[in-house]
Amino acid sequence: MANYRSILALVLAIVVALFLWFGNPASTKPVKQISYTSEQIAEIQTSMDAVTEMRDRFPELKTLIDNKDDMFTRNFIHGPLGEMRVKLSSVARNLLPDAQKQARQIAKDVSKDLVEIDRAAAARDFPSATLYYNELLKDLDGFYQLLPQA
Repeated sequence: MANYRSILALVLAIVVALFLWFGNPASTKPVKQISYTSEQIAEIQTSMDAVTEMRDRFPELKTLIDNKDDMFTRNFIHGPLGEMRVKLSSVARNLLPDAQKQARQIAKDVSKDLVEIDRAAAARDFPSATLYYNELLKDLDGFYQLLPQA
């Protein structure tokens, strides 16, 4: 009889331990953030101001592509537009979790578009550069759609 009590006590101890370990999963899950704090909005706005400044210079890039100026097109991409992906990634980190993954992908797409414009300009393939310029505009507009409305 004492043998059964020790086995029963061991089983009961395991059950209690499992209950405490897996007990209430709702209380152990992290709380999902559903809105932006004022600090997050300020950080997003600061980074997006730099992106908007770069975006405002896109017509200059289009003019360089249209004029088939390969050297200045490449210089423009590496100069004034050189930090675009870094700024977009900074914004993506401050977005809500459900928007972060898409924002990161768009930041990669924007970077890829700039690389392709650079390659096309180096190869003097300006129709391709124009195609990737249009993709760049579309991708960046998609990024703006993910931002919180002030």
